[in-house]
Amino acid sequence: MLRYLHCLAHSLLLLAAIALLLPLSCFSQTESSAPIKVGIIGLDTSHVIVFTKSLSDPTDKQYVPGLRVVAAYKGGSPDMEASWSRVDKYTAELRDKWHVEIVNDIPTLCSKVDAILLESVDGRPHLEQVKPVFAAHKPVFIDKPLAGSYKDAKEIAELGKAAGVPWFTASSVRYWGEVERLKHAEGIGNILTFDVLGPTIREPHEPSMFNYGVHAAEVLYQLMGPGCESVSMQTSGNEDVLVGKWKDGRLGVMRGFSKGLYAFSITVYGDKGVLHSEGRPEAYHELLVEISKFFKTRVPPIDNNESLEVLAFMEAADVSIARGGVAVPLSEIMK
Repeated sequence: MLRYLHCLAHSLLLLAAIALLLPLSCFSQTESSAPIKVGIIGLDTSHVIVFTKSLSDPTDKQYVPGLRVVAAYKGGSPDMEASWSRVDKYTAELRDKWHVEIVNDIPTLCSKVDAILLESVDGRPHLEQVKPVFAAHKPVFIDKPLAGSYKDAKEIAELGKAAGVPWFTASSVRYWGEVERLKHAEGIGNILTFDVLGPTIREPHEPSMFNYGVHAAEVLYQLMGPGCESVSMQTSGNEDVLVGKWKDGRLGVMRGFSKGLYAFSITVYGDKGVLHSEGRPEAYHELLVEISKFFKTRVPPIDNNESLEVLAFMEAADVSIARGGVAVPLSEIMK
């Protein structure tokens, strides 16, 4: 019996010694592997359904592990058809199919989650909707458009900085594989500039490029980088053409159609050749990967100042139209 107790004590001491040598992560594996609880604000865009499915269903081809949508706030804009005509349908699907809890206000939502997806299809309420998120110190992805005006976007940036809360915004098309390929195109010599095509479907309550033009604008900035000094815009029928002049002298072109053609493409010009994009943009997987990294690291993948400049670029385009197509300095918008 004494020999048995001696062996048992020796075994326990050995296990204790091994435990001291193991990293704490070994004992918190279950806790660390638990998904980040995500809340959604604004259930009036198809993104809320796609994102929830891709974060919940391992069989989904766009599945991204590590996040789980658990609660949502309905929101909605009664004066925007794209909002009021869809919000009830999407709310019901999230609640009934994906078992997402629907709450009555944003502070309650924030109390139940670790991070926020601000998805309201209308950019105008984003400023007011993000205020309680900043107050709750939750990292937030703000879907396009960042806001309903450059002025509101600037205030979002200032409030986020003051609260010490990280945020970012992006179009999913920024992460289209062709963007990265053509940004570093080979075989055409020194890259001179880019021409980006994307739809420019209007929403009457927002500046003309905020609704759909933001996709092409974001791609142009992903390719050209920040530093645009001025932009001019011409429109004829359904076609829109924006030309931005960058500080280093390059001209970046964005074009699209407000009706009819719905397509995305990129043309890159080098001093020894030209290349064109192939295929069409992937869906949302790469954006969700970036959102997942952001929620885990709290480091925005896109500089907030660049996101503000994109909005100034688009807002300056409307000023250009009002002035007959002349170039408008972005500094005039950003003052």
